[in-house]
Amino acid sequence: MRAIVFVLGLLVLSAGSYAQVPPGQPPGQAPTPKELPSYSIPFKLTNTQHIMVRAKLNGKGPFNLIVDTGAPALFISTETAKKCGVEIDKRGWANFDSFVLEGGVEVPKAKGRVEDLYQLKAMNGMGLPGVELHGVIGYNILAQFRIEYDLTKDRMVWTRLNYTPPPLLLQPGGKGGKDNTLEGLGGMMKMLGGMMGKKANLEARPRGFLGVELADTDRGVVVTNVLAQSPADQAGLRKGDRIVSVGGRECATVAEVFKRTNRRAEGEELQLQIERDGKEQELAIVLGKGL
Repeated sequence: MRAIVFVLGLLVLSAGSYAQVPPGQPPGQAPTPKELPSYSIPFKLTNTQHIMVRAKLNGKGPFNLIVDTGAPALFISTETAKKCGVEIDKRGWANFDSFVLEGGVEVPKAKGRVEDLYQLKAMNGMGLPGVELHGVIGYNILAQFRIEYDLTKDRMVWTRLNYTPPPLLLQPGGKGGKDNTLEGLGGMMKMLGGMMGKKANLEARPRGFLGVELADTDRGVVVTNVLAQSPADQAGLRKGDRIVSVGGRECATVAEVFKRTNRRAEGEELQLQIERDGKEQELAIVLGKGL
């Protein structure tokens, strides 16, 4: 047990073995606050308390990515890069034609490092996060946005900046350009997880799509808009309905409603209790396919 605790203590994503381009490289353009577009990005905390968002790369996915301000770049696992069909150069970099976060953020021609980070391999091998992690979003993506989040909520705000971050160079250490001791840790933890009965995480599934807009009011959580032909529309949910409970659990705020619904996948049936014209009734909504 002591060995396991020691190993888990190493599972911290950091940029210790990487550095920016040496001094003398031209800096990025200064950010300017001119009508900057903002996006509401869903996120969740993994079982390991990492901030995780979902993204599609080259139209494939969704993939689970950790938001890590300590990482110098976008990192994508080898298997994930193969699914996206990207070409990897001799230094291990790839350009993704499209990078789209759930919530609408798009970063065209996003550059990422294709590498099986030992931290992610170890956590996935032990089944620690509760979901399979496919990569890390680091500085070269994050620096293009002002990011505001509240860990008691399930959404954060990304505001685009007029800023181009300077390029980064990786400086791997160890024989053959890799830290072989740490690299081997991921494989060891995966084997240990199997011996302990820990299963690898399930394949990522698209988030269930409901198709409503909600607001917190004096009456409680009220439907302010229903998307035409959406699952909510087809089930009979209407503008002005008050959401009483989701799945048998009362919801007093919009955040609580999203907390109950965001964990559901496409095809699952969601039981809603609503109030309409002073009378309560139940609706069964079969969720559609989200991102």
